[in-house]
Amino acid sequence: MGAVTRGPGPAPAVAEVRVAVRRLLAEVRPAGVLVACSGGADSVALAAATAVEAPKLTVPAGLVTVDHGLQAGSAERAAAVAELGRRLGLDPVLVRRTEVGSAGGPEAAARTARYHALTAAAGDRAVLLGHTLDDQAETVLLGLGRGSGPRSVAGMRPVDGRWLRPLLGVRRNDTRAACAAEGLPVWDDPHNTDSRFTRARLRAEVLPLLEDVLAGGAAAALARTADLLRADLDALDELAAAVAATVVNPPPATVAAAGAVPAAGAVLTVDAVALAAYPAAIRTRVLRGWLRAAGVPPLAYAQLRAVDALVADWHGQGPVALRSGLAARRASGRLHLA
Repeated sequence: MGAVTRGPGPAPAVAEVRVAVRRLLAEVRPAGVLVACSGGADSVALAAATAVEAPKLTVPAGLVTVDHGLQAGSAERAAAVAELGRRLGLDPVLVRRTEVGSAGGPEAAARTARYHALTAAAGDRAVLLGHTLDDQAETVLLGLGRGSGPRSVAGMRPVDGRWLRPLLGVRRNDTRAACAAEGLPVWDDPHNTDSRFTRARLRAEVLPLLEDVLAGGAAAALARTADLLRADLDALDELAAAVAATVVNPPPATVAAAGAVPAAGAVLTVDAVALAAYPAAIRTRVLRGWLRAAGVPPLAYAQLRAVDALVADWHGQGPVALRSGLAARRASGRLHLA
């Protein structure tokens, strides 16, 4: 990799990326961050902006790159990314090698391995991810196509626990322009254009077609839809948590997004009669949170509907079989796990 060069003032694309990073870091004020950098334009632009903006906010900033070992020369590329991180002044700079399994297919397996490696490397630091507005649009399309529910269509959060995504409002073309303006070397992962992978086909075929048919603005519209839907879903989650506090006994510490583990020996039951008064969007959230809090693995859509029927369409039906050998049943107006 060549030397990192900067002009006398930031180009517009460089300024856009820096502003995005500065705003999120100023909002969250993490004790420290690691930039997850693959060597692609998005994460390299993110690393360069973080190297400039984090010190202004006295946020210690380092870099981590994950070597998946899936392509020839991956170790050398990881070393080059690490060298770039050092040139940018990020500290510490970490390289993590990971083994990619096969569960869920190659894309999901690589993502799972990567996040495990990033979590282990981060310790108590936040991790900055280079997902852009284009990535958000692709995520929305994937959620729509798979019919996996509104939460998947709501896309990625800018702040999701330790994961911070400052560039969700920045276009992919702008991260590439930022790298070019600063003379930053960029590696283009061939997997990103490999038609064997669903996201690569969305990127190369579906989104360009949508942009053409709709005369531009499709990616931005999809990302905006995710923002609007996420706000609605968060409001419903808050309402469901309030309802759960009155109908789940004993009340779990949190219901909805994260779930909770009940106190040792506690048996969670649900007042089905009271819950039946609420709309389905609230009922199913309460039920999903109740089951998760009781340690039940995630349900398929049909299972959740069957459990909801014990509340909203009760006519004496028998228990609903769940995973892990458990079943939900209704007795004396309450739902129990058997």
